Amino acid sequence: MSARRAGLSDYIGRRPVLAAALIVEAASMAVFLIADTIGLLLVARILQGLGMGAAMGAITAGLVDLQPSPTSRLASVLNSAAPAAGLALGALGTGLLVQYAPAPTTLVFVLLIAAFLVLTAAVFLLPEPVTPRPGAWASLRPQLAVPSQVRRAFLVTTPCLIATWAITGFYLSLGPSLAVGVLHIGSHLVGALALATFYSAGTVASLLGRNLAPQRVMAAGCVALAAGTALTLLALVGPSTPLFFLGTALAGVGWGSSLLGSFGSLAALACPTERAKLFASVYVVSYLAFSLPAVVAGLAIPSLGLRVTTMWYGAMVIVLALLAVAGAAVRRRAARPLAALASSEALDTVSPSHPDAAKAARSQ
Repeated sequence: MSARRAGLSDYIGRRPVLAAALIVEAASMAVFLIADTIGLLLVARILQGLGMGAAMGAITAGLVDLQPSPTSRLASVLNSAAPAAGLALGALGTGLLVQYAPAPTTLVFVLLIAAFLVLTAAVFLLPEPVTPRPGAWASLRPQLAVPSQVRRAFLVTTPCLIATWAITGFYLSLGPSLAVGVLHIGSHLVGALALATFYSAGTVASLLGRNLAPQRVMAAGCVALAAGTALTLLALVGPSTPLFFLGTALAGVGWGSSLLGSFGSLAALACPTERAKLFASVYVVSYLAFSLPAVVAGLAIPSLGLRVTTMWYGAMVIVLALLAVAGAAVRRRAARPLAALASSEALDTVSPSHPDAAKAARSQ
């Protein structure tokens, strides 16, 4: 993994990349609007993925660039709370459109096209934190780039990223089916409410944890994610709709906290010119975890059944979340001797002609 080549927005600026990504997103919605074959649906999904992938790395890096100070956690809070709030509103809005609005398969795409075009114009009102420099074409070559000083933290954070995004794929792909097939609830709005509950809880958790240590937030979030997933599985055994929503809310709290803590832990370790490529790598892991387990689950359902597939899926999320907790604990334990050594070296630099200062420093 090379740390020398930056992402495209590190060369040409955040605004051009965001504007182009939003235009591609609008185009993907237009293809969805007219799609009447599997081929067109695949084209729309490809365009949507390209636009999203281009946007997310630049958005995350731009948020870090524009936060008030290098020690501020505003970027991490926005990076976790804003997607969660958007997903909650999107799920609820889509459920309402499908249940009550006319032309539910077309109206949502018309509204999204308009939203993306308005956001494209709004991008040029934002400040540009990056000075353009040569090398943009070379940056387009696919790469996984994690700066050397971030690699250990990235490795420890990876199970957390996989668990959080796999549970997202779980609720988006299987949530409505579980409401109908296991809980026996036929309303489209109820399936949307499950998603809105999950992401609303994630938004609240992101806001509440914004001033806490990122590593501790990530660990606590993974514990909540594992517990919430376990409650959700228990609810499906019942089945129990109230317990299902309780487990969904707790899993959402874990999801939001885990994202906040993982991004906060990584953002603090990267230099400004390395942020776009670092977060691009983060999103590669995240979106693979978001999509591949859900696809495998979809392929397994015809042979294993919805309930059994869900149990295996949830068990995988629980194991990954607990593995992330263990990894974070090991990392903290390993960091303590290094911190003690650094403190000791700092004390040794105190001048011997000032014994009172040395004594005071050791007493703190």
